[in-house]
Amino acid sequence: MVYGARISLATGLGVVTMASLLGTTVGLLAGYAGGWWDEALMRVTDIFFAFPSLILAMAIAGALGPSLQNALIAVAVVTWPIYARLVRGQVLVLRDQEFVQAARAVGAGSGLILRRHLLPNTMSPLLVQMSFDMGTTILAVAGLSFIGFGAQPPTPEWGVMISEGRNFITTHWWLTFFPAMAMLFAVAGFNLVGDGLRDVLDPRLRR
Repeated sequence: MVYGARISLATGLGVVTMASLLGTTVGLLAGYAGGWWDEALMRVTDIFFAFPSLILAMAIAGALGPSLQNALIAVAVVTWPIYARLVRGQVLVLRDQEFVQAARAVGAGSGLILRRHLLPNTMSPLLVQMSFDMGTTILAVAGLSFIGFGAQPPTPEWGVMISEGRNFITTHWWLTFFPAMAMLFAVAGFNLVGDGLRDVLDPRLRR
């Protein structure tokens, strides 16, 4: 179970990293460029929001084939629109601020403005969202592994361990109980971290 923690936590970190990179890029471009770029990119994100995330992840993982790597790709594909919407909203507020206009006035290009002025100012809500999504991602990957679309036995991933242990739950209940409790504490821990980061990084919530 302890060895499986390394796999489950690494999968959560990998998915959140992939989804945040893609979503942040899309959100920055859509929010800063505006116009038809914004419309096109946001309609693409709306397509992903139109499907239930777990069902879409199951369909993608099933099409790619059952493996842990394909499960990570599937969950990242259904997660990135959240970051795109979040970053786009922040950029829409920031792009007309005085410091951005001053950067344009001194001849700064779009790439420099995005990299040096807009991206750093979107990091606070982005880090909070990433902390919350770590727990959700661990549950999603474990759920795909539980139904056979993710990691395959004998990989010691928590979802696989719960799936294998349910066959012996009446006689060897601890095979399912302890991986489930480990997942519970991991998800609760990341949610508490996200809540703490929100309190620290949002000056409106400081007391």
